[in-house]
Amino acid sequence: MRHIDLNCDMGEGFGNDAALMPYISSANIACGYHAGDEGTMNETVLLAVRHGVSIGAHVSFPDKEHFGRSEMTLSPTAIYSLVQTQLHGLKKIVAKYDVGISHVKPHGALYNMSARDAALAHVIAKAVADLDPALVLMGLSGSHSVNAAKALKLKTAAEAFADRRYEEDGSLRPRSLPGAMLESTGEAVRQVLQMVNSGTVTAITGRQVPVSVDTICIHGDGEHAVAFAAQINQTLKHHSIEIKAF
Repeated sequence: MRHIDLNCDMGEGFGNDAALMPYISSANIACGYHAGDEGTMNETVLLAVRHGVSIGAHVSFPDKEHFGRSEMTLSPTAIYSLVQTQLHGLKKIVAKYDVGISHVKPHGALYNMSARDAALAHVIAKAVADLDPALVLMGLSGSHSVNAAKALKLKTAAEAFADRRYEEDGSLRPRSLPGAMLESTGEAVRQVLQMVNSGTVTAITGRQVPVSVDTICIHGDGEHAVAFAAQINQTLKHHSIEIKAF
């Protein structure tokens, strides 16, 4: 049976984590820099443990004011430190429940910048590898994030998005532009099935763009997040595609 990982960004304060958790296989938990705090991290880890969901660190720029979506220019040393600090914080919490962290996924601006900036991608990957080389680095399919991790012998998970539109170069359409988000459940389901079955995604221009997919993200902050997750979960199973952490 074919399988795919469904991941969701969680612990960000939107109040739907408990409703989403049954439909996913991996949770990316905010580590306090763009959202959350020690209390929300504890709550979200416990939810994931109860549902048998794989736990990941959702690391970000220190930017609660803009939810981690504002680009920052920081030194390589500062980037390295902020990644490791967030990982250490989540590792301390998961240890209380006798579980571990399986993966790391940058958030927002840090994610998008590392996807297109090889030097930044290398710093993030090195921070992860130096802390725990068994961790999986999740990054945008075909991006510098994935390539940098592979160069350091880290395991990677190429990520695609259920609820985001793509540009012709395989990048995500910026949220600041019209049409960046898929608004209907039907559209999201069709995009997921296309990516999983054919290894392509339809860009905003209509062009078919190759995409490698190990994991599919459903944003927990989306207006239709729970409906998307439930329908995508059901549709994948209907097509004999197992939902399983990588």
